[in-house]
Amino acid sequence: MYEVKKRIEISAAHRLSLDYESKCTELHGHNWIIDIYMRSKTLNGNGMVADFTLIKKKITDKFDHKVINDVVDFNPTAENLAKYICDELAPLCFRVDVWESRDNMAAYIAK
Repeated sequence: MYEVKKRIEISAAHRLSLDYESKCTELHGHNWIIDIYMRSKTLNGNGMVADFTLIKKKITDKFDHKVINDVVDFNPTAENLAKYICDELAPLCFRVDVWESRDNMAAYIAK
């Protein structure tokens, strides 16, 4: 089994829809760190699990310097973003870690 990890940093804003009072319901930004884990039993014709540049482009084109609420139709929590990114990179992606800050990370691990 081959496995690769790609780390991407994006700058993006979001606001959360919450059922309690929180400053996070206001528009605010993060310098997000996104760790993407992919694996395959075989390598493609170029000898790779996936091209790092193509992984980065797919995520940065969609989210970098954007208001995430304008891009997705769900509450853009770190947890929801992790699953969304993993699904976007399926079937090779099996885990995504989304860091809002150095102390706050959410992960999604596909079955």
